[in-house]
Amino acid sequence: MINLELLTIDVCAVARRVAEYIRNERRNFNQNCVEHKQAHDYVSYVDKQSEEKIVAQLRQLLPDAGFITEEKSATYQGEDYCWVVDPLDGTTNFIHAYPPYAVSIALISGKEILLGVVCDVSTASCYYAWKGGGAWMNGNRIHVSDRQLDDALLCLQLPYNNEAYNPVAKHLIDTFYGRVASIRMIGSAAIALCLVAQGCLDGYMEKYIGQWDYMAGAIIVNEAGGRVSNYAGSTDFTEGNDVVATNRLVHDDMLKAVAGV
Repeated sequence: MINLELLTIDVCAVARRVAEYIRNERRNFNQNCVEHKQAHDYVSYVDKQSEEKIVAQLRQLLPDAGFITEEKSATYQGEDYCWVVDPLDGTTNFIHAYPPYAVSIALISGKEILLGVVCDVSTASCYYAWKGGGAWMNGNRIHVSDRQLDDALLCLQLPYNNEAYNPVAKHLIDTFYGRVASIRMIGSAAIALCLVAQGCLDGYMEKYIGQWDYMAGAIIVNEAGGRVSNYAGSTDFTEGNDVVATNRLVHDDMLKAVAGV
């Protein structure tokens, strides 16, 4: 039986070490090192080397686990446990020296998220949660807000798939602009989720993202008393590419906004 609390503490240490590496590389980062995966979707040696460091250290913690990683440096072959890793969530922010960007690590078993760790590289803040253990930041318990829609601060991200998402994005802005306190776009799904868990944001939604983007943040939101679903409202979201995370109070409003778009 895995002790999830102790394992989470170990994963926090991994995330912090890799975050320090990313911070150091940012100081002397060369824009010529940036590669284009597709239009406006970037990667650099920092993403790749960070992932290699994470995979090597996680293998020591749980040798028999598989991996789902953004840069594909390791694989999942049906193992009972699987690490889901984004070595640098917010690469576009990183290459522009525009925080936030983060290390994101989750452990899953089947469709169940067992633990999640997100380390904000710029602030060195570490958010973490394990199943049934609550949500934490740097040793302090965190909880979602109790704000209603009129006072809500929402994060409405714009994914790379602009042609498909353009009508949805316009509809969401039309729906919420003027009805909520304000709208933000952060550039890191992992950090947006953690800010919902912390009560800074009241709701976040995004589509066309990978499991590595949202998996760690999702359990942190749930353990902070929030609600996480896909755009259809299902809590069976871990194999999809869309996510809605809120303080519960604005969740139905956000789901209603994307229904039928």
